[in-house]
Amino acid sequence: MRALVETDAEDVPIRVKGLRTAFGDKVIHEDLGLEVKRGEILGVVGGSGSGKSVLLNTILGLKQPDGGSVEIFGQDIRDPQAHSEVERRIGVMFQQGALFSFLTVQENVEAPLLEHTKLTREYVHDLARLKIKLAGLPEDAGCLKPAELSGGMRKRAGVARAIALDPDILFLDEPTAGLDPIAAAEFDDLIRTLRDALGFTVFIITHDLDTLYAICDRVAVVADKKIAAVATIKELERSDHPWIRSYLLGPRGRAAKKEKES
Repeated sequence: MRALVETDAEDVPIRVKGLRTAFGDKVIHEDLGLEVKRGEILGVVGGSGSGKSVLLNTILGLKQPDGGSVEIFGQDIRDPQAHSEVERRIGVMFQQGALFSFLTVQENVEAPLLEHTKLTREYVHDLARLKIKLAGLPEDAGCLKPAELSGGMRKRAGVARAIALDPDILFLDEPTAGLDPIAAAEFDDLIRTLRDALGFTVFIITHDLDTLYAICDRVAVVADKKIAAVATIKELERSDHPWIRSYLLGPRGRAAKKEKES
């Protein structure tokens, strides 16, 4: 029985049941449920104030749920010991990359390796250089500080740090925000290439319709304090939910669909 539970936890690495979150009297989520499949790229969308970031922070253990449960790899994130174990199996890139401004890119990528492993300094240095290369950055980017990078390069540096520990799940918070269309498309391609090569699961909070059409296997819609729908983008196009119809079938949604089909 234990083997079956462990297998299920690996096949569904993120499981949210009956989640309730609130700030004082303001309820953000009520009875929210979501299961994320291993190896998929899941896009998470919703209107302003729908609680996308609150959901992400709750899954990461940065906010305690007010009800329900959140499990990652079958472990309850409220368990301190389990949270410590889970932390080594996930990578996170917040908006703007959230890099340490006083460290170089190389040092930023080395930081989680030095904190969570007992590898030698030399091996950590070489491994960080490899991650920087995998993120599509030039070799000399490692000696630069975040302020010396373009917006797109900062995002890639954030990815390099997020994949430093070879995570099983990569969490991305609005990764293409602030990028021009070409840089955003290149970033999408990077995430899909890394997923295909490294086999991790990707959880993306985004408002970028192009990202949804280009790389997401499924899309979860946060609305009405719940997950209103979770399906492929083509299935969502047939939804009769008012917000989903407005979002996907409006001018920007039609443009993103046309670009994908061209």
